[in-house]
Amino acid sequence: MTIRVACYTSPLGRILAAVTDDAVTGLWFEGQRHFPPLAATWAEDPDNPALTQLFGWLDAYFAGDRPAAGFRLAPQGTPFQLRVWSALRQIPYGETTTYGAIASRLGAQSATGRTSARAVGGAVSRNPISLVIPCHRVIGASGSLTGYAGGLDRKTALLALEGASRVSLHPGHPRILGGVGVRTRTGTGDGLRA
Repeated sequence: MTIRVACYTSPLGRILAAVTDDAVTGLWFEGQRHFPPLAATWAEDPDNPALTQLFGWLDAYFAGDRPAAGFRLAPQGTPFQLRVWSALRQIPYGETTTYGAIASRLGAQSATGRTSARAVGGAVSRNPISLVIPCHRVIGASGSLTGYAGGLDRKTALLALEGASRVSLHPGHPRILGGVGVRTRTGTGDGLRA
């Protein structure tokens, strides 16, 4: 299966987007932890309709809107990771939750009745569809900003954009309110590294 890819330039840096014919499979900030290796099955296609739709969502998101994801998501992961990523999609815009709260909820649904916050953190860090699956809305039990694969400055900026109230933002955090991303037509051939 061919994965169509293109880059999107956001106020927080370049983002690699990946789609199939009918679903979004990836959305990564350039240089983040767990950035995927470039694959032979990827084809640069910035005019792809699914990518254009995703870029429209990103434009609206970075403009401070609350866009609905009118596209299918198809993240690839273990069954546990998929359950965690599904739980992330339930966190409302502008709100946060903790790794422990997600672990408690998933533990209540498991056969053992337990799930560790550390295991949840590991799955959250491997989220392949940043922003749409809002892993940036997960914070430490003390309200601290911890563990964002795209970097804590980006996490801070995303929560500020959404107006999250449970987080105390450090002085000098980046502000992106009202910023609009710009599509690029250069795709993976323009300096993205594995």
